Amino acid sequence: MRLMLMANAIVLILAMAPASARSQGSTQGATPAASIDSTLDASQEDAAPRRRLVKWNEYDGPVSTVRLGFAAGVDAVAHVQDDESKQQLDMPSDIGLRDLRLIFSGRFKTTRPLSWVLGYMYDGAADQWVFRKTGLLIGVPELAGRFFVGRDKEGYSSVKVMNGYYIFAMERSTALDFVPILADGVRYMGYYQRPRVFVNLGWFTDALGEDAKFATYDHQVVARLGWLPILSEENKELLNVAVMVRDGNPDEGALRLRSRPESNFSPYVVDTGKFPADHARATGIEAFYRKGPWLFGSEYHWQDVSPLTAGNVHFHGGSAMAVWNITGETRPYNTVGAFFESVSPNKTVFEGGLGAWEAVLHVSYIDLDSGMFHGGKFWRLTPLVNWHLTDNLAMNFEYGYGQLDRFGLKGGTQFFQTRIQVIL
Repeated sequence: MRLMLMANAIVLILAMAPASARSQGSTQGATPAASIDSTLDASQEDAAPRRRLVKWNEYDGPVSTVRLGFAAGVDAVAHVQDDESKQQLDMPSDIGLRDLRLIFSGRFKTTRPLSWVLGYMYDGAADQWVFRKTGLLIGVPELAGRFFVGRDKEGYSSVKVMNGYYIFAMERSTALDFVPILADGVRYMGYYQRPRVFVNLGWFTDALGEDAKFATYDHQVVARLGWLPILSEENKELLNVAVMVRDGNPDEGALRLRSRPESNFSPYVVDTGKFPADHARATGIEAFYRKGPWLFGSEYHWQDVSPLTAGNVHFHGGSAMAVWNITGETRPYNTVGAFFESVSPNKTVFEGGLGAWEAVLHVSYIDLDSGMFHGGKFWRLTPLVNWHLTDNLAMNFEYGYGQLDRFGLKGGTQFFQTRIQVIL
């Protein structure tokens, strides 16, 4: 049923698009996207594609512009487990709607830059509708930055900030689950051009979303400081290095750390269980180097927790990746938000081209064993291919091999995953 819903939605969208939009303009292709983006509005991390598939979803009003964005993805996963893995966990194959997102956004026609966004999403794994990024982005050029007020990502980690449909693999690495996906509060994003330094600062609380799935902390502060020692539009080259910290008090004095194996329909493979704790601090480092169609990156994170029943415990994990855009595209980088944007094909399949083909090799690791806690260790190696047919349609093909060290066993699992996604 979920697969039929997604298929029908894609067919309906394509049918409603006028022929000129489906052809995506000239058969010679669009001008290649700039490799450095210095703009940001409230919906930038869920940004509208560079090419418009339809125009009926945009309105230029007297007070504000209004845009209705839509995104949906269908995932399929099959598991092949060895005997030890079968004894650890049951991993059935599955197919279904990962999520469906409605994103209302616009810009107020004020002297000071002021934009807004309201996001509403169906979460396929949880089978529920939830509010996503929602709030106001206020430009403050006097401070070389912007403030977002509302529900937002915390700003910890480049990959965590990126739109989930635009990240390098189908899902973020396991260690990034140290940080909830959203939070309610205030976030400052600043970029200082001359030293090429970016700053993300945030303060968040669960006062408005106590019952939300992501509200695992009563309050938390987040900081990320980075430098771009190399930044060249001419050479399409950049180097991003950053450090980050997140300090908070777990909700109701209890915390649970767990993660799926980078597959939304797979069970949690590492899990500390819920335990009493009054304080937790995450720290991390990241480095990304991009030169034209090539990109190399790595992140590593440490989670220090103060349980009420034992001494301090320390968990850790990270990831590394190598990315090659086979068809020659360059992933744009946003200097204000300090994250990579989506791949835009030089020539889409509607223009008679191949679209954009992106090959990725991704490796990740997480360790939730510390002191009296035996949440498990898990690593995964994933070669994958992302096919961006247009700015609006993409398919992902992944093979992964992971090993779980838990319950006194080391079990191996092969993952066969695919996704089809549409974005307006």
